[in-house]
Amino acid sequence: MLPLQPDSSYHIFNHANGFEDLFRCEGNYWFFLQKYQLYIEPIAETYAYCLMPNHFHLVIRIRKREVIEGLVANNFPKVSNFGKVIGDREIEKYLSKQFANLFSCYTQSFNKVYNRMGSLFIKNFKRELIEDKKYFLTTVAYVHRNPIHHGFCRTYEEWPYSSYRQITEGIKSDLRTESEKLMKMTLGLDEFIKLHRQSLRIILDDIIADDSTTA
Repeated sequence: MLPLQPDSSYHIFNHANGFEDLFRCEGNYWFFLQKYQLYIEPIAETYAYCLMPNHFHLVIRIRKREVIEGLVANNFPKVSNFGKVIGDREIEKYLSKQFANLFSCYTQSFNKVYNRMGSLFIKNFKRELIEDKKYFLTTVAYVHRNPIHHGFCRTYEEWPYSSYRQITEGIKSDLRTESEKLMKMTLGLDEFIKLHRQSLRIILDDIIADDSTTA
């Protein structure tokens, strides 16, 4: 399993365990984002998110090492006693624990509301390291494109449970996304939207290709 480390960018995604849905109603989506803000915002910047009924995607950047070390020291003072250096292992353990706490908190509430038992998320959440700007921006567009890809909507604007409109229209949300940094990376809103339109062409080209092979 790829370790999470400070000052590094990742594509994070996870799926419901089995054939269940993670989100059954609108309130479930917003509750998840509230808990995400509680557990993940302290450790990571969020650049894009998209929640769908049975899975979700994130593009994040783990905060700088000194920030994470401070969080570890505050939450686990014994680790930093007597000037002990906080190593990569302690940091990885803490970062992974924050995600585990998010999933556990959400699952406990979900199980109580829907009178169910057992795990809700796949145990080991997936993560991909993003090492360059082009892949980073491509992944942001891919994350926002997912509801269209899965047939939940036809345009980016139609899906309410992603960061696309929050970024492009300045819609207020409890969960902060790094919109200003994205604008700098893409050289402005027009280029950000253009990037997403180009990404959408991938789906359209695939549909055309499928139609031509079955004709």
